[in-house]
Amino acid sequence: MASKIGKILVVDDNLGIRRALEILLPLHFAEVKTIPSPSTLVSTLEQFRPDVVLLDMNFYTSINTGNEGLYWAGELKKMVPEVEVVLFTAYADIALAVEGMKRGAFDFIVKPWDNDKLIEVLKAARDKALKAMGRDSSAKGLRTAEYGPSCHSERSEESLFWGSSKPMAAIRKTLDKIAPTDATVLITGENGTGKDVLAREIHARSLRSEKPMVAVDAGAITETLFESELFGHVKGAFTDAHTDHIGKFEQADGGTLFLDEIGNIPLHLQAKLLRAIQNRSIVRVGGNEAKPINIRLICATNMDLEKLVREGRFREDLYYRINTVHINLPPLRERKEDIVPLAQMFLERFAEKYHRPLTGIAPDAAAMLTEGRWSGNIRELQNCIEKAVILSDGNELTAKDIQLEQAAKPVGTTIKAVSEAEEERIVRQAMDRTDGNISAAAKMLGVSRPTLYAKLKKYGL
Repeated sequence: MASKIGKILVVDDNLGIRRALEILLPLHFAEVKTIPSPSTLVSTLEQFRPDVVLLDMNFYTSINTGNEGLYWAGELKKMVPEVEVVLFTAYADIALAVEGMKRGAFDFIVKPWDNDKLIEVLKAARDKALKAMGRDSSAKGLRTAEYGPSCHSERSEESLFWGSSKPMAAIRKTLDKIAPTDATVLITGENGTGKDVLAREIHARSLRSEKPMVAVDAGAITETLFESELFGHVKGAFTDAHTDHIGKFEQADGGTLFLDEIGNIPLHLQAKLLRAIQNRSIVRVGGNEAKPINIRLICATNMDLEKLVREGRFREDLYYRINTVHINLPPLRERKEDIVPLAQMFLERFAEKYHRPLTGIAPDAAAMLTEGRWSGNIRELQNCIEKAVILSDGNELTAKDIQLEQAAKPVGTTIKAVSEAEEERIVRQAMDRTDGNISAAAKMLGVSRPTLYAKLKKYGL
């Protein structure tokens, strides 16, 4: 029997259909993955990297009911043109099929399907996809087109989630333009927004992807070891320098050097960094030979570098040297439409890790997550979902599974129609966040000052 090739992703809300295809398709293709809805389609697309998507056209949601297949077919072809989409519907609607073709679908399969016909169509779609990616139907190995090749260095389990928000769409367009270049990139954003993940994505899509990406937490290097860590040292350069040491710049030669927390580098050491970047060469501590280095530089910080420049705490010339392209990652509160899909992605990851039967997020939990403040951004959301998955007993996450302290319930939440325990927590939170200012806390909670006084007395606050 010929070797099985091709990766098929099935998106269908019917559990019975998914189970049937999980039995049928692996007989003909190398890898098969099924998911119940498009809510995690983008993240699954980037992680699984299919050649063909078999996409149901009717999902039971409140958005574009009956037309989601058409919508997602168009979106898939925009995101990854090389991937072929086969539409899957229970209705033999020729007009719908024609519209699907207009949006880039490869073909159209009607349920209940004929196994031979289904396999024939999927194989044809697979062959077309492989040809578009520069591989014929006998080729093996992971594809690299559009998704970007894998990093040479080991990547963490966390992957970049683009979502559907406008800020992330704009960043994605920028990344598509700059990734293949050697442009120096400065990534800014609050803690937990994924600056390191974006840096890895840039490297993965660059022409340097087969070379290492070396990450350095610049703020964690002690001043006495700064030069040695970045530029290396020669044997005997200082006490305990028993052998030559290759610094991070040399380790990243040919690849990418990622300097995280660059805003924390002391001013007097910034000059040494600037010199290495300008000269594209380094001199090891204790040595006198200039070694040329060929790197792409990506920097990140959660600090306002322009403000630091004005205050004289960051060199202006270094700032402009590292700021060829500036990408600011938005906080999670500014991309609310991405919160629940992100949470679903984390849910699936941790449900598998902890062997929990969870498959989705209940509406009350989704509403709570969406309205959260998430001062810790994606990292905080991830921790929250992990804890909820561990503590949950059901098949989906509900509001009671989510620890409100972790979920960072919004300050503006009122204290109407909640339990006494929840009311006391909200009142305490409001008082803490306003430093005991009664007027500000009352306004925040949506109650009058006398009402808040009564609540304070009631709970002994």
